[in-house]
Amino acid sequence: MAKKRQTTQAAQKPLVEISEDEQWRLIEQTGVLRKISDTRKPVETTDNVEPLPLADEIFNAIVFIMPLTFFLIMMDILIHQQYAQQPTAGEIAGRLLTNFPILSIFVFYTTRHKANPRTQIALFILSLGVGPRMIWLINRGSWLVNLRQCPQFATIWLYTVVQLNLNWAVLTLVMTGAWAWFTGMKLVL
Repeated sequence: MAKKRQTTQAAQKPLVEISEDEQWRLIEQTGVLRKISDTRKPVETTDNVEPLPLADEIFNAIVFIMPLTFFLIMMDILIHQQYAQQPTAGEIAGRLLTNFPILSIFVFYTTRHKANPRTQIALFILSLGVGPRMIWLINRGSWLVNLRQCPQFATIWLYTVVQLNLNWAVLTLVMTGAWAWFTGMKLVL
């Protein structure tokens, strides 16, 4: 029994004693860890991203165009109600026919290039221009100008905030809110 213990202890002892620093040097020189980590990770680069088919891009745009069109109609009706006007179906349809194609093209291309940093910057600047302009119009503009411009501005502002990345969207809303507070504009009439 004592002999078996001695042989198992001898078998457990390494033949050559190598310090831990020397072991790490050998591992780094042979590149064993790099080979293992390369085989485990799938290679993903941002350059290999395939563009979506045109049908998917059109569908993605329609997903935004439909609610924005309804929002535009709703804002048009609400601004008329605010000034005690009764818009006819023909007036709403006429405004929709002039605004819908421009809105559709704008939504299609900004949705297609949403991940592009230039598009994000352009949407950020557009949001900073449209939001304060709409707030200023509501507070200081004439009722005829409000009837013509506010529904479109509200729709564009909503769309730009939705399409912006979260940090850009929060920043533009904070900046617009700070501008409204600093200039004494009211957001609720």
